[in-house]
Amino acid sequence: MFDVALSEAGAQVVLTTSSDQNYPPENMLDGNTETFWTSTGMFPQEFIISFKALMNMNSIKMHCYQVKGLCIERSVQQDPVDFELLDEKQLTPSDASLQLEEFSFDSTTAHHLRFTIKSGFDHFVSVHRIHVDGRAVNE
Repeated sequence: MFDVALSEAGAQVVLTTSSDQNYPPENMLDGNTETFWTSTGMFPQEFIISFKALMNMNSIKMHCYQVKGLCIERSVQQDPVDFELLDEKQLTPSDASLQLEEFSFDSTTAHHLRFTIKSGFDHFVSVHRIHVDGRAVNE
């Protein structure tokens, strides 16, 4: 298992509901917590990450700031459709440091992951890194 949510592994952000040219969505997949994607206000905010192939996954880690309500869904389809719920929770605030949330699964598959930020502790939130521990199904 390795981080399949890196742009160098072929992962792509295929949709975001907001974008700032100084903080593009691709920053979530560069493996660096110093770079980030930021929302432009209002909730909910959503982004979809697509993988090159169907992936087996056992955990998702999200480094973020000011995120409160979060929902993660998966799709096993070739296109990002027919999403089903993986997990939903209220995150704990962290004053001046990044939040690190981990979602563990016995074993699940996904070709696409949809993250919906339902609410924040502030008007703006940021996502610094998404780490998905997994491998391609056919490996």
